[in-house]
Amino acid sequence: MPIWYYTYLIDMSAVTVSPKYQIVIPKALRDRLSLKPGDKLEVFELDGRIEIVPRKALKSLRGFLPGIDTSVDRDDDRL
Repeated sequence: MPIWYYTYLIDMSAVTVSPKYQIVIPKALRDRLSLKPGDKLEVFELDGRIEIVPRKALKSLRGFLPGIDTSVDRDDDRL
């Protein structure tokens, strides 16, 4: 049952916990997040719910933030 959350479509698929406490991530979600076998995920509890977040390599995060704005006025004694 899809739910619009702000501007994102969230696919609310139900999963079942197996007797070994395993779950299967739905294919549509795996495809959207580009998850592959062997990928690492962080799992934690937050406000009574389970959060699962893909772990990203630091190299993949390089350059995702803009550089510092150097157009600000500086004091005369600063370079």
